[in-house]
Amino acid sequence: MTLRTIKIFIAVAEEKNTHAAAKRLFISQPSVSQAIADLEQEYHVKLFERLSQRLYITETGEKLLGYAYHLLRTYDDIDHLLTTQGRHRTLHIGASVSVGTCLLDTYLDKIQAQNPDISVRVTVNNTSHIEKLLLESQLDAGVVEGEILDRNLICHKVCDDELVVVASPTHPLASVSELTVQDLAGQLFISRESGSNDKNQFEKFLRKNQIEVTKAWTCTNTQAIENAVIHGRGLAVLSRMLVQDKIRSGLLVEIRLKDIHITRDIRFVFHKDKYISDELRQFASVCGVCL
Repeated sequence: MTLRTIKIFIAVAEEKNTHAAAKRLFISQPSVSQAIADLEQEYHVKLFERLSQRLYITETGEKLLGYAYHLLRTYDDIDHLLTTQGRHRTLHIGASVSVGTCLLDTYLDKIQAQNPDISVRVTVNNTSHIEKLLLESQLDAGVVEGEILDRNLICHKVCDDELVVVASPTHPLASVSELTVQDLAGQLFISRESGSNDKNQFEKFLRKNQIEVTKAWTCTNTQAIENAVIHGRGLAVLSRMLVQDKIRSGLLVEIRLKDIHITRDIRFVFHKDKYISDELRQFASVCGVCL
């Protein structure tokens, strides 16, 4: 197995077609097909199923793909280290939406004050997408809330956050000092998208208590959720740190649930095989994590 073979395998897995992979890599289609065939023959495995002129990656292929992404990024890191020794390094950082909105700028201000030569590239998305990018070695580290599923990722707690139910001041429930979870049954909710830990944790909580609500909207954008709630289109579950200013200003009202507190950890996350550079160690430190 060579680095060339790994690059060909990744291209075929992503394109699902040897012709497209060859075009992307500027090599011939027979060369691509031969590289995959040699790899399968060398290890006595099947990496792709070939059906109707399309390729479908096998379970073994999926496992190899995770390692291949990481290997390629490690090679890029080594190449970058050797070609830019003595010059500044770029960190690729991921953050979940709540963290990207409320916390990340504080961390970036600190690290860039300590080391002005560090350049940072940021991706803000839901937690499951950041997890995927970490596994593909497209990010050096992530700061996210909630649950990380893959055991190849190492997590260190940064701080706590709480999920709260919010409403417009004109909502019928806004004037009630305290509710039970059963009072939420049948209410309209403005919901986060699939892959959001806000959504996942709250929906688990509702299922546990056998509470059915109506999903009026599904949004990827928290500002759209806040605006919809402010205009009285339903309730929403959001990070306290995300909405605390709007609660203080009176634009939103927190719906207090009796004896219910849904909290989650904010975590610093990186791949277990990730090379810990001085810059990454320094960024972890400003997040309160010692690597």
